Amino acid sequence: MAGEAQTGGMNAVQILLDSFGRLPDAVHAVIDDADDDLLTYRLDPGANTVAWLVWHLSRAMSGQVADVAGAEDVWTAQGWADRFGLPFDAAASGYGFSAEQVAQVRTSRELLGAYFDAAHAASVAYVESLHDADLDRVVDTRWDPPVTLGVRLVSIVDDCAQHAGQAAFVRGAYLRR
Repeated sequence: MAGEAQTGGMNAVQILLDSFGRLPDAVHAVIDDADDDLLTYRLDPGANTVAWLVWHLSRAMSGQVADVAGAEDVWTAQGWADRFGLPFDAAASGYGFSAEQVAQVRTSRELLGAYFDAAHAASVAYVESLHDADLDRVVDTRWDPPVTLGVRLVSIVDDCAQHAGQAAFVRGAYLRR
């Protein structure tokens, strides 16, 4: 969908789908040929690794979309938590992790890519089920103003795109060192 010519006007759900549709190219450009050294490379001892960035953006996407969809997170529902075998509670998404915890996210590019793809597929399937009017539903009243579904989905895409860009930057630094 990303980069395809659009005919006619786009509605808000189509714009969200186009935005989510750009994430796989960005993520896979970073990890598809990555070796373990690239996945665990750090610009400094406190910096995030490519493995952590991609795992975290996938966890955040799958967890937040599952929350607004009222669905079970693919991380646990599809057994990804067990396959990764990370030393964290299954509910952990990487938010607030220390440098030591970031370093513990070690996995193969194949597993990382497959989990991202599963999280992305679940997210796209949910967004495809929506109508523009659904985007006005309030999903979080802890903020002023309260957060609507549309705002939350834009936030998820934005966060994922930023982390994918950070992972691309780390990859570039690793390859140029």
